[in-house]
Amino acid sequence: MKKVMLCMILFVSMLIVSCEEKPDTDRDMQGKQEKITATANQQVGMPAIVNFQEKRNLKMIYELRDQEKLICYAYIVAEMTGKLVFIGKCYGYGMPYATQYSNPKKHHEYKTVTGGYELEQAEPNGLYMPASAEGTWLLMLDDKGEPHPVYVEPRVMISPFPLTIN
Repeated sequence: MKKVMLCMILFVSMLIVSCEEKPDTDRDMQGKQEKITATANQQVGMPAIVNFQEKRNLKMIYELRDQEKLICYAYIVAEMTGKLVFIGKCYGYGMPYATQYSNPKKHHEYKTVTGGYELEQAEPNGLYMPASAEGTWLLMLDDKGEPHPVYVEPRVMISPFPLTIN
């Protein structure tokens, strides 16, 4: 019994020692960055935003994008000339290829030495948008008006009205 108790004490001691944070240059730089950011916030403060117009604009964009059966016009940008090339009508504005329908990260209940973790949060439209993506999914309409998913790799431009092509 004493051997088991001694092994348990030894094991717990090793865990405590191994969890100790060791100083390194990244943590040192992070601490300095936090201090300088706090000083900047103290001296300059937050912008005096009172109308929140950009937030209103983004809300309007979300709401206008949410229209059922919204018909748009899809163009690709020709890499050699920079000109728009019409590729057809589509439903909505397209989705970046890496968009997730469900949360790509799983929530785990545990605490870390650094004090926590971050979880992905869905956009107001319920989707998990990527930070960036090259490819785009479009619901292109055929001659009969039926939607079909089309993957577009080049840069794409979508408009709710036909654009003038030079």
